Amino acid sequence: MRLTGGQIVATALKDYGIEYVAGVPGHGIWSLFDAFLAEGSHIPFIQVMHEQSAVHMADGYFRASGKPMACSTSIGPGATNTIIGLATCYTDSIPAFYVSGGPATHMKGHGVMQELERQQENAFPRITEQVTKRVYKAGRVDELPFIMHRAFNTMLSGRPGPVHVEVPMDIQTEAAEVTIHPLAQRMAVGVAYPDPIAVERAAALLLSAERPVILAGGGAISANASQALTALAEKIGAAVSTTWNGKGAISEDHPLSIGAIGQTGTSCGNKITASADVVMSVGCRFTDWSASSYRKGASISIPPGKLIHIDLDHHEIGKNYATEVGIVADARVTLEAILSAISDQQAARVMNRRDRYLADIHAAKVEWEAMLAPRRDSHESPFTSQRPLGALRKVMDRNGIILAGSGNTQGAVKQTFPVYEPRTHLTSGSFSPMGWAVPAALGAKLAMPDRQVVAVVGDGDFMMSLPEMGTAVMNGIPAVFLVQNNRGYMSIRGGQRKFMGRHVASEFNYHKGNGEPYTANISEVAKNFGMESWKVEDSADLEKTLKAALDCGAPALVEVTTSRDAAGPFVTGWWDFPSPEYYDKEQEAYAEGRALEQHL
Repeated sequence: MRLTGGQIVATALKDYGIEYVAGVPGHGIWSLFDAFLAEGSHIPFIQVMHEQSAVHMADGYFRASGKPMACSTSIGPGATNTIIGLATCYTDSIPAFYVSGGPATHMKGHGVMQELERQQENAFPRITEQVTKRVYKAGRVDELPFIMHRAFNTMLSGRPGPVHVEVPMDIQTEAAEVTIHPLAQRMAVGVAYPDPIAVERAAALLLSAERPVILAGGGAISANASQALTALAEKIGAAVSTTWNGKGAISEDHPLSIGAIGQTGTSCGNKITASADVVMSVGCRFTDWSASSYRKGASISIPPGKLIHIDLDHHEIGKNYATEVGIVADARVTLEAILSAISDQQAARVMNRRDRYLADIHAAKVEWEAMLAPRRDSHESPFTSQRPLGALRKVMDRNGIILAGSGNTQGAVKQTFPVYEPRTHLTSGSFSPMGWAVPAALGAKLAMPDRQVVAVVGDGDFMMSLPEMGTAVMNGIPAVFLVQNNRGYMSIRGGQRKFMGRHVASEFNYHKGNGEPYTANISEVAKNFGMESWKVEDSADLEKTLKAALDCGAPALVEVTTSRDAAGPFVTGWWDFPSPEYYDKEQEAYAEGRALEQHL
């Protein structure tokens, strides 16, 4: 076929299964965009209001479906707007295909409009190198077919992640006789299996354990390992805790599920995991949030506990904790191999000595429920962070998808909102940018149109992607946005107060007059975008309003007034956060916690 560079990219994307492209047009990319209208390379294009949102949309699309989506921008400021989105995908190992324009090959280095060239000619790809698995720069139109299958191979193989392909403006328009290579012939078959010796050692260690815990991270979700993980937990009587991104790896109404660990984990998740004599980590990289900054006894205790660490990336093995058995392999097949290595007779003998441990698990869960219930079931107005989540769980389908924005909502959803299937709790667990959840929810709804999709965000988070209400309405994407309006960055204020005893720049207040709290009338703003919207201030109206939003079949927003002073998520773990030297009391508490850290 004789195709232009733009047609090559578009045709390959279509052939490789891409169903949507999101982005913003500009002079540096419009020749490539034109190919999305051509016969044989037509792909629906979602025009967003900000380029960062295009990447977040692709991010949410993959997290909900396990399938990649593409995003695209012009050069210059449009391209640099993608960095937060790419970094979010990179830290959470989310594949996203990003294609940008670039200066024409005969013009680069001359300072053309929107080029970065003082340190290196056309320096933008040097920026994306730090937030993608790899950057590919086209120098000739006839090498684009090769670049496209190499980029997909990189994006989807091993530890997945985003890739960036830059196509200069002249390469987008030039044509050549080319072949679009079938992707299946350019990818490996199957997954990486574990070493049999490592499997036997892991099985033996689990059988020797008195208080085993399986810790599920995002890798357990990506590998579709939930069924094998649950079966292994049941076979040996292991409790299952999760990280931010591992939530949903086991149904949270399962008797062995103990919830999340970390600074804002559940009390039972932290208590049981910290007391484990063997922890088997599945696709978890032990971030400080999930590991309570490695403080012994807060979430994890290694040593004296022993670690079996399963991960696709050797880089993670032994990085933060000493590993008894390190296994670099696919999570699902590794769990299946360990299951097969444990006979029914061995499992029966183990279960005969589990009564006390299972009783401890149950008691810890009862204790957590007693702690959570007063906030979740409160009828105070303005609301606690937990009350709207309890109402939402009552009216939302069991397989509905919830997305949690950063801040108090992220921790409150993790603790308060149980999920029952993988890929039904989505959050930016590592990079945690504000402005992620709204466009990510649009991507999730595009990917799973028959599922209910709700993004839960604070007002500060929501304001960073508010223009995407227009994207939802223009494209008829019926996601629901639950905005907890507490008039500020209350998670930041809480941290400032805890670590320094005062706060600055974390409340939205008028700076003139008496300093009254400021808020936009968010529900009215949504109406002006053309959305269905409600504002709820009475507890009695929560469930029926949320149900109406879910049932309306259109993009919808529910604003709930949330107390500034009602506590956000429970702090059941620890976070290494130093205070300035002039705060003596806070310094003492910090030094005590830091002395117990185990990661060095």
